[in-house]
Order: sequence, then structure tokens, then C-alpha cells
Amino acid sequence: MPIPIVNSIASWFLKKRFHQIELFLKYPNEVQNELLLSLIDIAKDTEIGKKYDFSTVKNYRTFSERVPIKNYDGWQDVIERSRKGETNIFWPSPIKWFAKSSGTTRAKSKFIPVSIESLEDCHYAAGKDLLCMYLNNNEDSQLFTGKSLRLGGSKELYKENGTVFGDLSAILIDNMPFWAEFSSTPSNKVSLMSDWEHKMQAIVNETIDENVTSLAGVPSWMLVLLNNVLDTTGKESLRDIWPNLEVYFHGGVSFTPYKDQYKKILPETDFKYYEIYNASEGFFAIQDQNNSDELLLMLDYGIFYEFIPMNIYATSEERAIPLSDVQLNKNYAVIITTNAGLWRYKIGDTVRFTSLSPYRIKVSGRTKHHINVFGEELIIENAENALKKVCKRTKAEIVDFTAAPIFMKDKEKGAHEWLIEFKTPPKDIHYFNELFDNALKALNSDYEAKRYNNLTLNKPKINIAREHLFYDWLKQNNKLGGQHKIPRLSNTRDYMDELLRLNE
Repeated sequence: MPIPIVNSIASWFLKKRFHQIELFLKYPNEVQNELLLSLIDIAKDTEIGKKYDFSTVKNYRTFSERVPIKNYDGWQDVIERSRKGETNIFWPSPIKWFAKSSGTTRAKSKFIPVSIESLEDCHYAAGKDLLCMYLNNNEDSQLFTGKSLRLGGSKELYKENGTVFGDLSAILIDNMPFWAEFSSTPSNKVSLMSDWEHKMQAIVNETIDENVTSLAGVPSWMLVLLNNVLDTTGKESLRDIWPNLEVYFHGGVSFTPYKDQYKKILPETDFKYYEIYNASEGFFAIQDQNNSDELLLMLDYGIFYEFIPMNIYATSEERAIPLSDVQLNKNYAVIITTNAGLWRYKIGDTVRFTSLSPYRIKVSGRTKHHINVFGEELIIENAENALKKVCKRTKAEIVDFTAAPIFMKDKEKGAHEWLIEFKTPPKDIHYFNELFDNALKALNSDYEAKRYNNLTLNKPKINIAREHLFYDWLKQNNKLGGQHKIPRLSNTRDYMDELLRLNE
């Protein structure tokens, strides 16, 4: 299809969709409340709906008083029943797909229900909106003259009952209309290969001769793929391979630790980066402005949002608040109710609002991935921003990192232990550590208070990881590729001690 025609179709869809977006921008809380009541009405005759008497729930207050907030462990039993073929438990339409992601305390893996409604009205709708917003901001885009290089996961069948489970990306690829494959690379066959290392080379072989105009995938794994492309072709810049490459749509993990490495292989200043915030449970927010690090919260994808202030999270005072009650620059745990039948579900992410009109957010971390053993409340955002600042100062580059507490023992004070794999190490690791400690103090007043005169915390301890340590650890644990991530911060030493042994 000629590019002017494609752009005209996209422009028509954009204008039509923008009227709907303007509705939730203007009336965000009304749209959310109406959505909640719609979800409740749809599910009133399900097992969950009858248990909490959804037929008499007429407002948010009643809903929040009746329905408890749960994490995956609280949902696991009914999800397993659904996977075994039972229907109408938590959502009226049959659940055919389950997005597999990393596990919890009770289960090796989580299986998140994906309904036909969440597939169409959330995940696919968000993909269209992402393109619409990008094209609206970049009218001279030539995106449709070439293909999108997508990097997804693998797929397996849950054979007992014929339901499908796998990475969310694989479910999305497997259910796309046949014509969508023509605008994407690699082929579905290669995209859904299960052996990650063979798959990476197969993707390189299939894509290096294509006219790739955009990239889409998780930054950590996309970087591995792109470096393989450069190694295979002997080129230094991706534009030498794909001269029409113009944008990278990324999400899944913070882009901060990887941005400088991307700029080395894509040195052009006009190249665009667009961030998304999605998970197995749903698609939540989209960057709607060029050169921004803020994400517009999408309020009409069949997801009702609540938030728990992190200062009372997992305490006796824990309670959720609706979107209308959030405040700027506070950390909140995200709670969702969805059109796949997840009711008041803790997804494990934390966000902070950068704007209330419209509602824009930044993802600040994970509820489990923080260190608060000594009252320092160190979150991933603090760690990544501090490392970025120090790397710029020392001309170092980081591949990956993790951190854990050194617990107080006898009369010894506590500390944080860091394990960092450098692509370019600093000339003086002691100077790096001093700068890093000071950067954390500047970013986090609680950390600064605990570090004052070594009152509670000693200086950080930094270990240098050997080359490919984190990759080898993921491989050893059968977690290569897809949506698997290195645990950045932890309140325990489980990950750290395992990695240190592997580093010997």
C-alpha cells in the first residue's frame, strides 16, 4: 500500500480516536467511575460477582469496602481453576490465554488471564494509540515505508485443556491478524521460537536485509539483539544497516541504564525514543510527547485504577485511594481492576504522578524491589538516577546491576552491597563509590539520614561482576529473553548470594 494512503488512513483513525482521548482528558474521574460500574455490571453473575453481591454495588465506596485487595497469591487458586477449563469464575467470557511471567512465593510462574476484551480493547487498542500519538507528533514520519523489528517471547500450549500460555508478547503476536505480519519482522515463526540463543541469530539473519523503520521491545534484550546485528554486519551504527530507522518503542524495564549505550549505536540526534508502560495484566500508559519521560495514563482501556501510598504500603494502615485523590510526586503502589477479571489486584509496580491534568506518571520501581531494611526507603529510580549521574562523571558504562542489604551483625552497622557489571569500568572504583554514595544522599533524604556520620549505614560496598555474569545467571535459571529481568534491589540476600557465588 503506498505511503500517502497509509498515512491518510492513520490520520483518519487518529482524528477519530483523539475525540475519545479528549473525553478522558477532560473528564478523567467520571470516565474511571463509569468504567468501574460497567465492569461490575458485566461480572455480576460470575462467581466473584455473586460472592461480593455486585448487583447491589452502585459506587466506588461500596466496591472498595466489599472487595479485598489481593496479590497473585490471593488469586492463584481461582486462576488455576480457570486454566483447567472452568468458566464464569471471575469474568463471564471464556479465558483462552494466560500470560506467563515470573513467579511469587507460592508459584514458580504466574499465569495472568487474558480475555478477548483485554486483548482487543486494551493491548491492541494501546498499540494503535501509540502509533497515533507518534504520528501526530511527527507528521513527516516515514514509519510505514518499512517494517517494525519486534522482539517478543516464546509460546507453549497448556495441553490438558487447550488453553494457551506464554509471554504476553507471544500471545499478542500469535493473535494478530494475518496482514499485520507484513509490516513486522522477523516472521511469526522466528518470533515464537523457544530457544532464545538460536532465536537471536535467526532474528539477525531475517532482519539485516529488511527496511526496518522502527524497533519495539524490552531495552535490555533489544540491546543484546542490536549488538549481535552490528557484530554480524561489521557496522558501527544501526543507521548503516537500516538508514530509515526513526523510532524505538520501549518498555518493560527502565530505559535509564541503557540510554547511553543506545546513543552509541544510534548517534543521530533526530532519532526518537517512545516509552510505554505495559505488563501481562494490561497496558497502562503511553508517552504522548516527543522527548519526554512522562507517560499519559490511559483511562479507557477497561482498567480501573487505585493507588496505595508507599509510606503506608504493607502496614496496618494500608488503604487504597482512587485516581481523584492522588497527589504529585508521591510514590504509589498500583492496584487494578480489569476487563480480564482481576479485581483490586496488586501488580507490584510503583509510580509517581508528574501531572494531574492530564494524569501523567513515571514508573518509579517495584513494591518488592526496594531496600528498606534500615528505614532508608531506597527505590529503583534513586539507584538508576544515581548510577547514571556517576557514570557520566567517571565515563563508565554499566551492563547490569543488583543490590542487597548487609545486615547488622554483632556491633557492625549495616550497609548496601552492590554487584555491578561494567561495559566500561571506572578508572578508580573507590572514587566511583564515593560519588555514588553522595549521589544517593542527594536523591534520597532517608538514605542521607541513615548515612549521616555512619549512624546506621556504612558506605556502600561495590563488587565488580565478571563479564556476562547476569546473562549466565539468567541462562542458568532458564530466564533468557522475553520479559525476564534482573532483580535490581532486594530486601533479602537471596539473589545477591547466588550471584556472588557464580561470580567467584
